[in-house]
Amino acid sequence: MEDLSPLLSVRNLKAYFHLDEGVVKAVDGVTFDVHAGQVLGIVGESGCGKSVTMKAVLRILESPGRIDGGEILWNRQGSKQNGSTVEETVNLTQLNPHGREMRAIRGGEIALIPQEPMSAFSPVHTIGDQLIEAIRLHRPAGKREARQIAIDLLRDVGIPMPEQRLSAYSWQLSGGLRQRAIIAMALSCNPRLLIADEPTTAVDVTTQAQVLRLLRELQAQRNAAIIFITHDLGVIAQMADYVVVMYLGLVMEQGPVDDIFHAPKHPYTQALLRSIPSINSTPREELPTISGSIPHPFNKPRGCPFHPRCQQAIQGRCDQRTPALQAVGGQQLVSCFLYHDVERSS
Repeated sequence: MEDLSPLLSVRNLKAYFHLDEGVVKAVDGVTFDVHAGQVLGIVGESGCGKSVTMKAVLRILESPGRIDGGEILWNRQGSKQNGSTVEETVNLTQLNPHGREMRAIRGGEIALIPQEPMSAFSPVHTIGDQLIEAIRLHRPAGKREARQIAIDLLRDVGIPMPEQRLSAYSWQLSGGLRQRAIIAMALSCNPRLLIADEPTTAVDVTTQAQVLRLLRELQAQRNAAIIFITHDLGVIAQMADYVVVMYLGLVMEQGPVDDIFHAPKHPYTQALLRSIPSINSTPREELPTISGSIPHPFNKPRGCPFHPRCQQAIQGRCDQRTPALQAVGGQQLVSCFLYHDVERSS
């Protein structure tokens, strides 16, 4: 990391869905920082609030979801004065999600690689038309210049015959080529932060390795920050510098990737790591699993949300109080009464 000040600071973020049946607290007080040039991995089981957190950052929460608290601080780079870049911090929660300033940040400064590229592209417009439209929306380029930029982008992400691919529709491309095309779309405006929401879910293992290598190469070339959302700890080990472990809308643990993998503190993190297949495992031996399942959003347990599935839960404490996220050891933060007695404030 080159800059000590965060590019993005999320502070006590709360994103709730107000339904007729009640309130779903999909994200309930999440805090983390992202620095320039850093790859932040967000990991957890399905339904833990990973994607909702990123939708809140981009201000694209579907109704009836809304941000009910916290701050999303984005460090913008403005015009240069006397040879230096002027920076300003913008609280994205205070911007109109459909306003001009937020639309300029979304796509221009913060870009998204969605989970399913097939549904991200319009099936009735060519790849080229959609790429050129995105480029011209955020960059001062004419149609001919935008077309050349689009060709260069497709070539940069490893798509063969990029000139011909501009005329193709998304449904005419293989899964791997579609994934590369959506990465090109995300990179079209040179974003400072790239959010990758499980970008390897719909591709085979070989293509997954190629996509991950491509993202790492592009990140190194452009010094962009990446938030990588996944449930695959193997991908996190390969991609991330810093890891945030989420469960039921809360951060259970966060820290440098080496600390998380070699000295995990939270029982949930430990259980996730135990469930990874190993080449040292005994043949035909069943993998360890986490007992139970994630509760229904309307039936969240009292106290620590993980305590019904935790083998180390302390009766009378973990089932009654919610631990705060506190520093433990070096750079790790853990939300667990096994390491401190600080209760989380609502």
